[in-house]
Amino acid sequence: MKRTLSVLLILALSLPLIFANGGKEPEPAVKAGPVEFEFWTTETQSDRLATIQVLVDTYTAINPDVSINVIPVDENDLAGQIQAAAAAGNLPPLIEAPSETAVSFGTEGIMDTAANGALINEIGKDKFYAGTLKLLQSSTGEYYALPYHGWVQGIWYRADWFKEAGLEPPNTWDNILKAAKYFYKPDQNQYGILVGTTAEAYTEQCFTQFALSNGAGLYDKDGNLIFNSPAMKETVNYYAELAKYNPPGPQTWRARDYYIQGKMAMFFYSTYIMDDLALQDAAAGSLTGDNFADLAGSTFDPELVNNTKMASQITKKNPAGYGTIVSMALLKQDDAAVTDAAKSFLRYLYTQNAYITFLHMAPGGMNPTLKEISTNPRFQNDPNGIFKHYGADKMAEIIQGMDSIETFSIVDGKRIEKASKVYAQQIIPQMLYKITQEGMDTDSAMAWAEKEMQKVQ
Repeated sequence: MKRTLSVLLILALSLPLIFANGGKEPEPAVKAGPVEFEFWTTETQSDRLATIQVLVDTYTAINPDVSINVIPVDENDLAGQIQAAAAAGNLPPLIEAPSETAVSFGTEGIMDTAANGALINEIGKDKFYAGTLKLLQSSTGEYYALPYHGWVQGIWYRADWFKEAGLEPPNTWDNILKAAKYFYKPDQNQYGILVGTTAEAYTEQCFTQFALSNGAGLYDKDGNLIFNSPAMKETVNYYAELAKYNPPGPQTWRARDYYIQGKMAMFFYSTYIMDDLALQDAAAGSLTGDNFADLAGSTFDPELVNNTKMASQITKKNPAGYGTIVSMALLKQDDAAVTDAAKSFLRYLYTQNAYITFLHMAPGGMNPTLKEISTNPRFQNDPNGIFKHYGADKMAEIIQGMDSIETFSIVDGKRIEKASKVYAQQIIPQMLYKITQEGMDTDSAMAWAEKEMQKVQ
């Protein structure tokens, strides 16, 4: 009885939202007969699982012949769990997975590329940010999965300072370097930019976007190492030059404190920074004098969010974005009814209000891969009140970086596992540390990095 009342309550609360403002009612999943399947999600926190369960319960109330079991799987365990399920002939029909993981599964032949492609076409290929689809496409044009949400990296900058100085936005190599030099005033404890210079992931994330914008990669589509190229050397030299306009010493993401305290013009960060710029409580950790000897601490600047813009694409030879995409993927099944049910449920998860409900589990961290959602009024009204500080136009500008997301690990629809191993071993950030902090020349540092990459199998 409690279960019935619960479902009725969910329906009463949710149906007006699900089908309002253009949301499309999903087609019935199954023509006849009950169907039960598992949905594996990498959202393992209890509050997120509760939200997902509400979406599942709402869908199954509309489709009473379908039962969906939500199975949380830690992202680090997903590959092993899928391999075990494949060996046992018991693959789940629907999973949530990082894009690179989905491509890896796709190359093993377990993804239902026909079903994934059909659903992308049904939703409308042109409705997705192009870069998100590219990350999930095979070399033959099939889709291993559907992009669902992600975060975007870019350069966050003081638009008011740029306007006053008559400088163009930092979206090209020339514009970025010019601004970094202009705003670098160490005698006033002000710095031009923040790029990573320690041997860790943040440094590689900053560098990768520059390399991709210059057409520089680690491997070609056949897995041949092409790291030590003229384009890569140009990028390394440029990055080392930019690092001169950092705060002193080896730096990582923590130096965002300079920006939040009004002592920096630009810094690299993902959209996870959005709440720190907009909300006093979120910014508190960056307003102290505890992290840097030359920062005394500051009060929260409520105008900082209004004076900040983000350049989500960087251009040299071509525009490049950087970020992470999490996909939803339909896997091959022996029972067509199960595939139909999973496909129908996934189509429901893309309906406007169900989609926004999912994304609001992590505002700023989960951004839409459908272009129309970024300016949607309900999406703007996130539960933490972050997005209202940015507005629809700025949100669309930030999320636009999804259009050009690239990675070293996927080349022409092929996942290059060695590139992921290079990332895990932090070879590139170690190289950049040697140059920017230890004074090693570029040729020697790149030769060292190339030798380390040659050891990767």
